[in-house]
Amino acid sequence: MNPLEYRFCPRCGGPLGLRVVKEGEPERLVCEECGFVFYQGPKLVAAVIFEVDGGILLTQRAIEPGYGKWTFPGGFVERGERAEAAAEREARQEAGMEVEAGEIVGLYSYEDQIPVIAVFAGRFRGGEMQPLDETMAVRVFPRDELPWNEMAFPSTEEALGDYLRKF
Repeated sequence: MNPLEYRFCPRCGGPLGLRVVKEGEPERLVCEECGFVFYQGPKLVAAVIFEVDGGILLTQRAIEPGYGKWTFPGGFVERGERAEAAAEREARQEAGMEVEAGEIVGLYSYEDQIPVIAVFAGRFRGGEMQPLDETMAVRVFPRDELPWNEMAFPSTEEALGDYLRKF
């Protein structure tokens, strides 16, 4: 993320400038009028892997990044929302499925990538499988027939591998 894409303070509207706040840390955006430090941490994505009818449900993305590729339901956690609740919401919004997020499969982060991805194992509770928000298709793949060459993200491959080993 380019820190200079933010030019004005969210508190007072004053100009933001780059400054070292603490020795040994990267430069931070600091308001030149009120001194507010605009910390830019990574965003959190919550996702859920779950099985239906003996296979793993995957969604085919209808948006970039990863357009046309396969992944499991997931999306950004909203402020004040539990990560598990976000993963459950995304399964409903993207695939029409009701799930209960349980044990964490893993936490995935990569250099120069904004989101950090928390992936949970889920238990299917009901719903009607259908492509909804940001999804062009929803499909259940047997564990031994996952479309490994068509995965949307490195985290998709890593999390599915971890899921298959753990569950």
